[in-house]
Amino acid sequence: MVVVMKQGTQQLEIDKLVAQFQLQGLQVGITHGVDCTILGLVGDTTAIDIDKISINEHIERVMRVSEPYKRANRKFHPEDTVVRIGSAAIGGGSFSVIAGPCSVESGEQIIEVAKDVQASGAAMLRGGAFKPRTSPYSFQGMGAPGLDLLLEAKAATGMPIVTELMSEKYCQLFEDKVDVIQIGARNMQNFDLLKEVGKLSKPILLKRGLSNSYEEWIMSAEYIMSEGNENVILCERGIRTFETYTRNTLDVSAIPAIKRMSHLPVIVDPSHSAGMYWMVEPLALAAVAAGADGLLIEVHNDPPHAKCDGQQSLTPEHFGRLMGRVSALVDLVGKTLVK
Repeated sequence: MVVVMKQGTQQLEIDKLVAQFQLQGLQVGITHGVDCTILGLVGDTTAIDIDKISINEHIERVMRVSEPYKRANRKFHPEDTVVRIGSAAIGGGSFSVIAGPCSVESGEQIIEVAKDVQASGAAMLRGGAFKPRTSPYSFQGMGAPGLDLLLEAKAATGMPIVTELMSEKYCQLFEDKVDVIQIGARNMQNFDLLKEVGKLSKPILLKRGLSNSYEEWIMSAEYIMSEGNENVILCERGIRTFETYTRNTLDVSAIPAIKRMSHLPVIVDPSHSAGMYWMVEPLALAAVAAGADGLLIEVHNDPPHAKCDGQQSLTPEHFGRLMGRVSALVDLVGKTLVK
């Protein structure tokens, strides 16, 4: 249920109403907008008499929310959420690019790539320390030592780091060392993991599952938000379809659809969407044009010898050219590229 307060309502009156709802066993989320304050009621609202509470002179209107997701629902939070990471920002007109290799392979490699992507305009550094792979015999990442190398790259450039968490047992390690915690497509519905990262203070980048619907994706974000962490970034990374030419199929329509359904920022990973380096640029530009709030791009200084996903990685030179076009298009659609 959503309760919209009248413009100019004093905080004391809002606090009284919140206390009244809490006495009825409801959780209350408060959103302070430019023109009004919105109270989002979570819990069993069936006993709430809308006609009765609408009599309150400070209430503009009351609406029941039919969707199963509440905190992530745009009805609860009409204004775009902006997730801030250091000097970077995603959402609300701020556009940030996250770039780096699929996996951390050495200190020299990750620092070199970090400096290159930063020089081209990336705001954050990505790199996998723990890697989920289809085959148990594929390179699984460097693990905790890889996190330390990411921290060295951060020290050398000042860039916030983004990396994937695969297990609950590493939550505290990531809380201590990582700036943005990524939950990969394969773990989008690992509900125990989602609840644990919901207790952390770091922003969570949640990738869409390989075959999941929009509602299932948003419900996974709801799991995180229900534990108190509302800094969630949604990432479209392509889904499985009947087409076999590309690695996955980029669902461009997800961008405007999710933005209509939710207030959370949406970014796009064009690298995993196609699985081929030469398709990354057109898909990235399509994402910007469709309204994305950022991009997640794989960049490697030696793609032919990358330990994973070299075929979809851009060279630093190619990434630099792409950023020139992205920058121009971001400006054209009225957003600000954060560097």
